[in-house]
Parts: sequence; C-alpha cells; structure tokens
Amino acid sequence: MKSSKKNSKKKSNKFGEPEFIQALWKTMKGQAKKDPSIDLLHERIEGAIQLIGLTGGIASGKSTVSRFLQEAKVPVIDADEIARQIVRPGKPVYRTIVKTFGEGIIGPNREINRDRLGEIVFADDTKRAILDSITHPEILKEITKKVRTLRKKKLKLVVIDAALLFESGLHRHMHKTIFVRIEPGTQLERLMKRDDLPEVKAWQRILSQMPASQKESRADFVIDNSGTSEETRRQVFDLLSRLAK
Repeated sequence: MKSSKKNSKKKSNKFGEPEFIQALWKTMKGQAKKDPSIDLLHERIEGAIQLIGLTGGIASGKSTVSRFLQEAKVPVIDADEIARQIVRPGKPVYRTIVKTFGEGIIGPNREINRDRLGEIVFADDTKRAILDSITHPEILKEITKKVRTLRKKKLKLVVIDAALLFESGLHRHMHKTIFVRIEPGTQLERLMKRDDLPEVKAWQRILSQMPASQKESRADFVIDNSGTSEETRRQVFDLLSRLAK
C-alpha cells in the first residue's frame, strides 16, 4: 500500500503559477496566428513600452500633431502609410482588393486609384466594411513588427497614428489614446481644399467615419487643432510632459 502511495505521488503533476502562465501564453500565441490583433496585445503585455494611439477625423490636422511628436523625438508608426504600402502592385492585399472591387479601380500605372476606390467605399458602408476586413489584419501585422523593433531599442513610448483607431478596434491595444479635435466648419474647408472636393463629397467622407463626438468621448486626451499651429504645438508638448510622469 505504501508503495502505491509513493507511485501516485510521483505521477502527480504540479501545476502552479509558472506552469499556468506558460500554458496561457502558449494558447495566446496560437490564437495570434489567426488574429493579428492578439499578437499586438502580446507586445502591450510583454513590453515596457507605452503604446499611445493617435487619431482624428479626416482633415483634422492629425499629421500636424504627428509631426510635432516626431520633433520631440517620439517614434510614430503611421498606420495610414502602412495601408498605402500594403496595396502596392504585386502585394497579396492588392490582388485581393482588385479581385473584390474590379479592374476599374486600377490606374494607368497599375496602382490602385485611391480616388476611384474611395468613391465606391465611401458611398456604401457594406463595401467599406469589406475593404477594412481585407486591409486591417495586414496593417496590424506590420504595426506589431514595428513595435517589436522599437521595443528592442528600449524606448519608453511609441505613438500609433491611425485614422480608424476606434473604428478598427485598434484602440483596445493601446495604453492611452489621443484625439485631435477640430471645428466642423474648419474641417470641411480644409478637406475641400486639400482633396479638391465639392462640398457634398467632402461631407460624404466626413460622415463615413465615426462621429467626432464619439471618438472624443472615448479618448484619454484631446488636442484642439482649431487654432494656430503654435497653439497645437504647445498642447502636444504639454501632453508629452504629462505622459512622461
């Protein structure tokens, strides 16, 4: 009988906290292969680096805020630039988009004509959702790669600049979020001038995004870009001093 008890003790497997954590990470790593957003979540949990999401409505001046951040030596990962890179000719995302929306969106240089594609998706929420489902997973993968590279440099802060931060769910993987506010009239003016759009089409693009009031209520910090460039700059540097504490 004693021998039997000893054997049973030998066979019993200890499953303490270290074993639990190891099993949990193994499960999450497996899930990450199917869902890139989980892989980004790993970076948030594993690293000491702070992930700060930056967003704003179209033509809100988000790029201006991003420029001021870079002036302050804060690394900025531009999700919109990544989005442009992954739709270059020959890329898998490029082929999927063309197959989905047709050859009519291709320009003379074989690149996707963003204006033509925009006319399709900004006028139809379902088609815009389809486009997002094609591009967002690849954008998340590229963001995660860049975060990993920056983490190895032992940086304490990185900003992810993304127009669709809240719409895509990317905000859930950030430590804090920043929203760039602008007066609607100023936003409309800037968009019409920047993209050479008539008022109706400009409003169509503004209204295709989540309402600014919703984004502002979700954000941890707000920068008002309705004033002068210098006023915006002061707000950015004030915010950085708060984040550094």
